[in-house]
Amino acid sequence: MMDENERVQSMVLGDVEVIRVVEWHEPFLPTSGMFPDAGGAGGDVWKDNEEWLAPDHWEPDRDLAVLALQSWVLRSGGRTVLVDTGAGDGRERPGMGPFHRSRSDLPGLLARAGVRPQDVDVVVNTHLHVDHVGWNTVDVDGQWVPTFPNAEYLIPAADDFHYGPDNAYANGAQAVDRLVYEDSIAPIHQAGQSVLWDGVHRIDEHLTLESAPGHTPGSSVLRLASGGDRAVFLGDLLHSPVQILDPCCNSNACLAPEQAVASRRRVLGRAADERELLVPAHFGGAGALEVRRNGDGFALGAWATADLKTLKTPKTPRNPKKRPSASA
Repeated sequence: MMDENERVQSMVLGDVEVIRVVEWHEPFLPTSGMFPDAGGAGGDVWKDNEEWLAPDHWEPDRDLAVLALQSWVLRSGGRTVLVDTGAGDGRERPGMGPFHRSRSDLPGLLARAGVRPQDVDVVVNTHLHVDHVGWNTVDVDGQWVPTFPNAEYLIPAADDFHYGPDNAYANGAQAVDRLVYEDSIAPIHQAGQSVLWDGVHRIDEHLTLESAPGHTPGSSVLRLASGGDRAVFLGDLLHSPVQILDPCCNSNACLAPEQAVASRRRVLGRAADERELLVPAHFGGAGALEVRRNGDGFALGAWATADLKTLKTPKTPRNPKKRPSASA
């Protein structure tokens, strides 16, 4: 759904260059399965907002949520920071739909952005789900080794424990969790390139990681502040703009739903108050937007344009019916 020339885009926020790298952008799962409580009782937030949700975020004919698989490169303070590494190439991911034995070329897309594997100084895994850690490693002669040989990998400690062997790979809930950990996380530890963190971790004067648990135990967001510009890279705190209109709407992958709602409302409230640009991991279209307060909830602000350099006023969304929620 995205033109080949749009797969690598860039903008500058303060003193930080931000490069968006899109592996794919396409229909993913039925909305009822991915967002089982979207809109609350008696609402149809998808149909009510079809004019602007389709085609970038929703395919009405099949009622499928449309998502992007993408990574972000930040050039900050003389270093190159890569945020999330996609699903990898040819990985065994049984039961994980398009991620099972998928074919992708993140290194090739990074090369189009002028980034070689050896140029990456920091890899940020916002959390340890299959589609955020896949290119952490690459197969060399039958062994998984770090794709980015000179990088430190920042890994949320809570996720590392939850998905690791000490917790028997997420308590054995899904066989794929062990596969992901063994081929994409354990080799980083073995190479001595991992840094486990919790709470708050400052990368440099412009970039700070913060825990935002709920989607996973160690889910995190990355805040950018440089000059007068502000942005927050949200990982999977949001999968769809519908979750801005209805912050109580979790995805089907949120492990602690109430905690996820509280994190979502807290981060959205701060973004609205501090004029932070929202940069979720999976938004298609422009990929980034502002948010504003709307009573005790939130409304969409301006979207970034296709080249990410300016913002444009959105169509007016229709909010779902209100329901009880955690405070902002």
